Amino acid sequence: MPDLVVSVNHVAALRQGHNDKHPDPAAAAVLAELAGAVGIAVRFTGDRRFVNDRDIRVLREIVKGRFILGMAPTSEMMGMALDVKPDEVILIPEHPEEATPSGGLDLILDRAEINDTIATIRDSGIPVFLLIDPDPDHIKIAHRLNVDGVQIHTAAYAGDALPSTRKRLLARLVDAAKIAVKLKLRVAAGSGLGYTTARAVGQLSEVETCIIGHSIMARALMVGIETAVREMIILLEGQ
Repeated sequence: MPDLVVSVNHVAALRQGHNDKHPDPAAAAVLAELAGAVGIAVRFTGDRRFVNDRDIRVLREIVKGRFILGMAPTSEMMGMALDVKPDEVILIPEHPEEATPSGGLDLILDRAEINDTIATIRDSGIPVFLLIDPDPDHIKIAHRLNVDGVQIHTAAYAGDALPSTRKRLLARLVDAAKIAVKLKLRVAAGSGLGYTTARAVGQLSEVETCIIGHSIMARALMVGIETAVREMIILLEGQ
């Protein structure tokens, strides 16, 4: 089964709505790890719309497992990564109008900038992943860019309620993951996965990590973070 990494971005988004200090993403991270998450992910954007510089530095200090920093391939974001030295970096597209990325990176249009960022961060000893759509051509480009792994964007699969369509979209995820592993890329999956869709992804032997945030935090409103995390781990285990 894949490991569970919990994203705490939606905790920061809730805080931002009231210009308050609460809820604290760091407190949520502690509870998630106590419940069995192997790490914490956070998305850092140039406009600091949810997560701020202090959040990043506090999380780097308190996270006991893997600390994963999602960021756009810009010089500003690269400077933060080199400063705090997360355990992994995931390069993601940044569009100011989107709360979360609606798709993966454009590996053709933004290739030069992505390539420079990959080289600099990897030279500092930090593994680099790319958020990409489940497309074989994108997987092959990622391999040529010399990254450590990919996070396959799962929103299309997770968001479609029609069983026949969802089955087809899951098959795309499977094919993408198999190609990535064949090319010796590590594979993570995430974006939109919830309690009705994570189990199937958890059964894919090629996927080593599922990164899940919104559905866990939404469930946590009812049962608490620790219970919500444990329930997701059970689902990923196929129980």
